[in-house]
Amino acid sequence: MQSLCCQNTSLSVVHGYWPTSIVTTMFENNQPSVAVLLPCFNEEVTIGKVVRDFKAALPDATVYVYDNNSTDHTAEIAAAEGAIVRREPRQGKGNVIRAMFEDIDADVYVMADGDDTYPADAAPAMVAKVLDGYDMVIGDRLSSTYFQENKRPFHNFGNRLVRGSINGLFNAHVTDIMTGYRAFSFTFVKTYPVLSRGFEVETEMTIHSLNNNLRLYEMPIQYRDRPEGSVSKLDTVGDGIKVMSTIFRMIREYKPLPFFGGLGLIIGIVGIVLCGTVTFEFAKTGVVTHFPTLIGAVMLVIAGLLLIIAGIILDVMAKNDRKTFLIDTNRFAYNKRH
Repeated sequence: MQSLCCQNTSLSVVHGYWPTSIVTTMFENNQPSVAVLLPCFNEEVTIGKVVRDFKAALPDATVYVYDNNSTDHTAEIAAAEGAIVRREPRQGKGNVIRAMFEDIDADVYVMADGDDTYPADAAPAMVAKVLDGYDMVIGDRLSSTYFQENKRPFHNFGNRLVRGSINGLFNAHVTDIMTGYRAFSFTFVKTYPVLSRGFEVETEMTIHSLNNNLRLYEMPIQYRDRPEGSVSKLDTVGDGIKVMSTIFRMIREYKPLPFFGGLGLIIGIVGIVLCGTVTFEFAKTGVVTHFPTLIGAVMLVIAGLLLIIAGIILDVMAKNDRKTFLIDTNRFAYNKRH
């Protein structure tokens, strides 16, 4: 399977980004609509500045803040700064993103967090890349300042582990799998099935894109840690387990032949080894003294073969699902253009 086509190239004159004036000039002919999506939970310390920064970076964009059961003044502050505030009662970032993607129509979507860790001045360049034809633009933290700014060592370890696992399985070269700063095309947003409920949604997005060979572009950004007084909602252990279980689930669904075939091969080899010991004993003594071992070994070999066959069948089904997805995506994009 083809991996992503992503490149890290400098796009601008200042700090690696295109100035807002260039993008504004580019918009004058066709006026594409841009939506900035900010999922928030108790971000009253930072949300006002985040809304102001995105309004300055993308003056023609509409800024949406989705308040996910905040107990502070996040919604009021965002509304006072001119954002459109909506509430999502289902707790979890994945649930919020699902609601955003369902509710909002735009030509280009920019998604960021409300914690002021992502630079809004990168947004115009990300929008420009989507308008160039990319399905998803990834704001890459790990190639710049993330490991210096992030003070949580287990987060750094988790990022490396997830990155290595996914890139190895999909033969890809994505640097930042779990970044929350992304830009999307209309077609991506309306054809992406959001299944995750929590912070694992970004990992799911990346795997979905790689599995369907979508056009990805990685753009290094200047990440900064949360300001004083702002508290992270990420549970290092709990959310880490959810991310790994999401990877496990999606490998099972998207890569069934390596998953079930590999498991079947291991079980089959164990069975063959046990059969070999019983056969060796029979050749030496002419008597089978370990019938339970022989029966168990034969059952393991059969189970291994069944798993390999199941992997082959599911792999064919997964390929057909990818074909159907591509056909539906092409039809969706055609209908939007016409």
